[in-house]
Amino acid sequence: MLDYKLLEALATVLESGGFERAGDVLGLSQSAVSQRIKALEVRLGQPVLVRHPHLAATPAGQRLLNHYQRVSLLERELGSALPTLEVASPRLRIALNADSLVTWWASAVSDFCRREDVLLDLVIEDQDIGLKRLRDGDVAACLCASDQPIAGARCVPLGTMTYHPMATPNYIARHFPDGPTESAFRRSPAIVYGPHDQLQHRFLARFGYHGPFPYHLCPESEGFVRLACAGMGYGMMPMMQVRDAVNRGELVSLAPGHALEVPLYWHFWRHSGALLERLTSTLRTVQLT
Repeated sequence: MLDYKLLEALATVLESGGFERAGDVLGLSQSAVSQRIKALEVRLGQPVLVRHPHLAATPAGQRLLNHYQRVSLLERELGSALPTLEVASPRLRIALNADSLVTWWASAVSDFCRREDVLLDLVIEDQDIGLKRLRDGDVAACLCASDQPIAGARCVPLGTMTYHPMATPNYIARHFPDGPTESAFRRSPAIVYGPHDQLQHRFLARFGYHGPFPYHLCPESEGFVRLACAGMGYGMMPMMQVRDAVNRGELVSLAPGHALEVPLYWHFWRHSGALLERLTSTLRTVQLT
């Protein structure tokens, strides 16, 4: 049988990003945390962590982390059935895209978290790659743009988010006087969320442009909008995030009628208890427009 104190140490090291911080969370010394990881590796006969070039779980460690997260959720259900059993508030580790976090996510889950006494550990990932976190066993659920379920998990469609190519009127007049042309795309700075963000490329492809373009990288959703409002570039933004700026005339669409629809899917592990099922039911009622 597995010693779940050892699995708890593994999960805490990965979630907190180091042995010292894991010790602070667990109330242990850094040495004690390290000893627990070593004991787990001796028990398995193989490493569970890669220390260099950065801290990460090995394939065996990912399997154990996945197992530990599901057991923790099932323990929550057992605590509900047996009130005398002391069970800590569950912590759900979830990957989601930044645009969802700054728009609809908080209002959608706030009542659920209060009612269920749940703590969230949110991992911000681009909607195109969040599923990797679930596959690696790093999260219990994820919100992403992929509709392809992975083995052992369920996939539930939640709706679509609509992204518009937004910029200030002055920026558009200066850089796109003739509209969205190939020459304008080639020389006009865009704003891109991160190296995995493909929305800008999809937008340009609509106009037949597949070449290079200058861009600012801004991996923070609110900062992304602030850069656009400052006239530094144009970028793909959900209307529900920038509606007030549009109503004030601060931002307008660079190409009206050329919005991109991004579907969002909720993925979570099967057999993880009723808590995730109830969260899924809550998310299914959300309006993403």
